[in-house]
Amino acid sequence: MESNNQTAKPNEIGLRPWGQYEVLTEDKNFKVKKISVNQKSCLSLQSHKKRAEHWVVVKGVARVVNGDNTLTLKANESTYIEANTKHQLANDADSELIIIEVQTGTYLGEDDIVRYEDIYGRKTGTAQEQ
Repeated sequence: MESNNQTAKPNEIGLRPWGQYEVLTEDKNFKVKKISVNQKSCLSLQSHKKRAEHWVVVKGVARVVNGDNTLTLKANESTYIEANTKHQLANDADSELIIIEVQTGTYLGEDDIVRYEDIYGRKTGTAQEQ
């Protein structure tokens, strides 16, 4: 049964220099994505003002910066990232990394990002698209 207030865009795919994400489902206060990170790639060091994220590794090994902590997560391991916390996801391996990301918050747009470091030369320091 389909929810009348659901805003999901099933299978929406966003291509990025580090890999891609696919929106699996979305509603008013949550979004679920499958994130695939290419080998030897990483996302920018970033934070979000209006959302928190839960990351669950389903394939590969993730190097995760979560605030002041750096973690190594394997399949079936996870971390929770609070809003306004600097974080980064990296794949240092020679194989693909796949995580499931659950976003929760009052705003889930792709423009709620503050970048601090980015190896791909994307603008840092302001809210912008990933």
